[in-house]
Amino acid sequence: MRILMLGDVVGEPGRRLLEAFLPNLRRELSVDFVVVNGENAAHGYGITEKIARHWLEVLGVDVITTGNHALDVKGVSTYFQQEPRILRPANWSPGTPGNGYIKVHTKTNEEILIINLLGRIGITTLADCPFRAADAILARERADVALVDMHAEASSEKQAMGWYLDGRVSAVIGTHTHVPTLDCKILSNGTAFVTDVGMVGAHEGVIGMDRHSSLSRFLKVKGDKWKVAENDLQLHGVFIETKGRGASRIERVMKKLK
Repeated sequence: MRILMLGDVVGEPGRRLLEAFLPNLRRELSVDFVVVNGENAAHGYGITEKIARHWLEVLGVDVITTGNHALDVKGVSTYFQQEPRILRPANWSPGTPGNGYIKVHTKTNEEILIINLLGRIGITTLADCPFRAADAILARERADVALVDMHAEASSEKQAMGWYLDGRVSAVIGTHTHVPTLDCKILSNGTAFVTDVGMVGAHEGVIGMDRHSSLSRFLKVKGDKWKVAENDLQLHGVFIETKGRGASRIERVMKKLK
């Protein structure tokens, strides 16, 4: 299976990048399945039902993953309950609206399992253990291909999850910190891994947000209100090719809007 995983889409600039490049990327890479992290799609925080519907129904995104900002937009929890293709972290407390994983039958006549996990180091949102959550899901679900979005602050926690699931899933893809790392690789037991896939948004700022408002957070007792950055628009992601349950290839994808 040929999978395209795109990093956190940040605000309107990120949504514009997705519109501009996703159709061509699908054709260029002969992609079978597309996963996009949308937790920052609405003004940098959360996602709306309108945005998610457009991605799923018009752009052809197969699954939307999220993270600690999944339910930030007022009223969106109802949509998470209704639409199984948009995920929130699987290791949030029982009773949280929505689903933390989904199994999809693809056009290549394979089943793919997508699991959304949230790290606990440096994350203020309370979550249960992501390692035990992964164990529980994999104990009850079987699929030809399995992909994990490990949404976490600490590189160590993301790398630990990669090794923990090596050989049990096809890929562990780190998200959340918005800065692409150089360590795309196939681990020793066949799992594709990258510490952070990066983001889809404006890079003339601080992790997608306006640099002036971001700097104020470091220089003032009370910083300015955050705004989404607008310039140097770049799309970052990874292309994964699976072979059996494991992966045979992982490569970075980068596009820039001129």
